[in-house]
Amino acid sequence: MSSGPPSSHETPSSHETPSGRATPSAQWLRVRADLKLRRFELAVRAAQEYPPAARVAGTPLLSAPRWIPPEPVPLDAVTITLDPGAPARGQHGVVTGRGPGSEGVRPPRSDGSRYAGYSEAMAALDRPAVFADLPTYRLRAADLSLPGRRGTLAFGLGRYFDGLDVGEACAHEFAAGVPELPLRRAVGDPCELRRRPANLAISTLTIRLARRRFGDVGGTRADGTRPGADAGSDAGGGNRDGDGDGDGAATILLHRRDPAKVGHAGGLLQVVPTGVFQPSGPAEWNLGNDFDLWRSITREYSEELLGTAEEYGSERRPIDYGAWPFAVDLARARGSGSVRAWVLGLGVDPLTFATDLLVAAVFEAPVFDALFAGLVDTNAEGAVHAGVPFTERTVQRLVRREPVQAAGAALIALAWKHRGELLS
Repeated sequence: MSSGPPSSHETPSSHETPSGRATPSAQWLRVRADLKLRRFELAVRAAQEYPPAARVAGTPLLSAPRWIPPEPVPLDAVTITLDPGAPARGQHGVVTGRGPGSEGVRPPRSDGSRYAGYSEAMAALDRPAVFADLPTYRLRAADLSLPGRRGTLAFGLGRYFDGLDVGEACAHEFAAGVPELPLRRAVGDPCELRRRPANLAISTLTIRLARRRFGDVGGTRADGTRPGADAGSDAGGGNRDGDGDGDGAATILLHRRDPAKVGHAGGLLQVVPTGVFQPSGPAEWNLGNDFDLWRSITREYSEELLGTAEEYGSERRPIDYGAWPFAVDLARARGSGSVRAWVLGLGVDPLTFATDLLVAAVFEAPVFDALFAGLVDTNAEGAVHAGVPFTERTVQRLVRREPVQAAGAALIALAWKHRGELLS
């Protein structure tokens, strides 16, 4: 399958009409290649279609009232509920990306019939390496500003491709400059969750905190290296910043998503780990067993930071999180306070309508180093960059100038705003 625009060695007949014009499939591929190349620029432009008050911390990310709490909410204080019977597709008034108004992003096949959805066109013409239509927990309602620093998230069930058929299709429509943007207009307010399939991703900003002891100069690890010494320029533009780190040296991790490997946000920087909130597999017993925010984050930590495969044997039996050594060690560290997790908000990407729960997880350095002694440089979705300094200069660069996914930029900005509590 082609992973981009037609290459020069392909026969013209498959991509040109007898008159020499590009076929609809070739035109679709060219727009998709442009979308993958200019995602950041297009997201910034798309954000301008919405009121400035809807944007989070001056970033392109969009949000709704009560989605950004005034203070960090402990992860355990967010109650989640699941209604498996809630309509997932085909409900009256829900935009699916498979009906009228979506023809401009669903090219015809060779027999003249159109692909049923954008995901079907992707599978046939531009299939990423990681691409499967697995079940998801579909977000239906959210309130993260309840009294007492609490929140609620209500879910139904969905499918991964449902989100692509609307969100990625709307991004393609925007990149192509389709007149009147009919699919995007049909969605309307992207923060109105019941108007479209809203698969939730959990984006976690991982902060490694090396506390300075009395007499330390500059802050060092147990092995004598400085936190952030391995940051380099790969993660967005420079070596370790020289502005102060306060009472400790805090560093973060970033992920550069490979457009050849992923169906969403390829080529952009993002916090790590980030993953769709979904069961570990299609077996029915996974629906309840995996319906837990921290368990989802745990699996993503294992996959994205340690490079483990997304194969848990859950097609045969539910994951036993109490017998999985990594999950046990991570839970023990969290129980001791050496790992602390907060929810900072919820937002929607203005280009793709990807919906992200914004989580910050702070690890005491010795615990982080023990849990992630096998930290990888690359994983199934891109490259991992560790040791990025969590300083004002770096934050401003990432939020204002680097091609960071909207959710990641907003999360970094919010974490910096609340750093006094997060790093205490």
